[in-house]
Amino acid sequence: MGLQDIDFDLSEEERAVRDLVHRFAEEVMRPAGQQLDQLAANEVIAADSVLWKVHRQWNELGIRLFSDSGSDLSPEQAARLGCLVNEQLGWGDAGLAISLGVTEFPAMLARITGNPDLIAAFPPEKSGCWAITEPDHGSDVVDFRIRDDLSRLEKPNCLARLDGDEYVINGQKAAWVSNGPIAQAAALYTAVDQGDGATGYGVVLVDLEARGVSRGKPLDKLGQRALPQGELFFDDVRVPASYLVVPPALYATTLELTLCLANGFMGSVFAGCAQASFEMALDYARERVQGGVPIFEHQNVKLKLFEMFRKTEAARALNRRVVLYNTVHNPFLGAAAGAFPAVQYAICSKVTSTQTAFEVATEALQVFGGNGLSREYPIEKQLRDARASLIEDGCNEVLALHATEKF
Repeated sequence: MGLQDIDFDLSEEERAVRDLVHRFAEEVMRPAGQQLDQLAANEVIAADSVLWKVHRQWNELGIRLFSDSGSDLSPEQAARLGCLVNEQLGWGDAGLAISLGVTEFPAMLARITGNPDLIAAFPPEKSGCWAITEPDHGSDVVDFRIRDDLSRLEKPNCLARLDGDEYVINGQKAAWVSNGPIAQAAALYTAVDQGDGATGYGVVLVDLEARGVSRGKPLDKLGQRALPQGELFFDDVRVPASYLVVPPALYATTLELTLCLANGFMGSVFAGCAQASFEMALDYARERVQGGVPIFEHQNVKLKLFEMFRKTEAARALNRRVVLYNTVHNPFLGAAAGAFPAVQYAICSKVTSTQTAFEVATEALQVFGGNGLSREYPIEKQLRDARASLIEDGCNEVLALHATEKF
C-alpha cells in the first residue's frame, strides 16, 4: 500500500505540473545526481558531463522558479506551484535542485528593474549564480549588524568602484558560490565605492564572460557534489553603471527580500529531500528480511519510520504556509505597495526543513544498517547532501540569531 496523497485541493494544472516535474526528477535528476556524485569536481563540469543534459532538459520544460515575467498566475497560485515544483526537485537531487534554482538570480533581478536592456542582457536562459559569500567573512554577509556597520569588517573581499559611467570591480568571492564554475552571469552582492570609500553594499549584474573575470578550480566537497561551486575573481572588470541594480541605499531591504526568497526555496527543496530519504527507508524496510520477516514488521523500525514521516510532513506544511505568505508580500514578486515578507518565518522554514532532512536521512541510514554505509545504496548520499544544507545560504545558527531580532 502506497502513501496516501492528501494534496486533495490541487487544480488540474497544479497536479499536471507536479507530476511532470516528478517524472523529470525521477528519470533525469536522480540518476544524473548519483552519477555526478561519483565524479571528481572537475569532471562534474566537463563538456561531456551529464550536468549539461540536466540543465538543457530543464530549460526545455520551460518552468521558471523566479524569473518568469510573462506568467498570468496570481501570487497565491505562483506560491503553491513553486512549492510543488521545488519539493519535487529536492526529491530528485538536492544539489541539482539548487543549481537549477540559483541560475535564475541574475534574470530575476534584471526583470525587477524593468530596464529592457538589462532584461535582454540577462535572460533566464543565461546560466547564473548568486555571488555573495566571501572567503574572509563567511556568514558575515548575512549578519545584519555587520551589514549596517562595515567598520566591523577588516576589508571587503570584493569592491565595485564607480569610475565615470562604469563600475570597476576588483576582488573575489569564495569557493562556495553555487554555479560559480559554470555560470555565464552573476548577481554580485558586493561592497560599493561611489566616491566616498567602501561605505555600503550593492548588487551588480556581471557578465562572467567579460574581460578580467576568472575562476578557481571547482570545489571538492562532502555533499551536494552535483552542484558546482567555486571561486570567482575580478580584475578590473568594467560594467556599465546601469548594471548596479541595487544601490547601497536599498541594499538592506534587498538582502532581506533575498533571504526570504532563498530561505523559502531551501525549505521546499529540503522538505523534498527529507521525503526522498523517508521513502528510501520505507522501501528498504519492506524488502530487507531479518528475524524471518521484513524489518518493517519490527516495532523499532516502524517507530523510526513514523518519526521520519511526521517530521517530513511538518516541515512541508510549515514551508508551504511561509512561502504562500512571503510570495504574496514580496515586492520582488509583484506584491502590492507597502507589503513586505516575514524573514523570520522564511528562516524558520529553512532551518526546520534542513534539520529535518538531516535527521530523516540519519534515521533512514540506520534502517539500512551496514548497507547504508555502502555507496551501493543511495541513502549515504542523502545524508551527505542534507548535512551540507545546515551551512549553506547562511549557516542555521547565524540565520536563527537574525530571526530573533524580529521577535
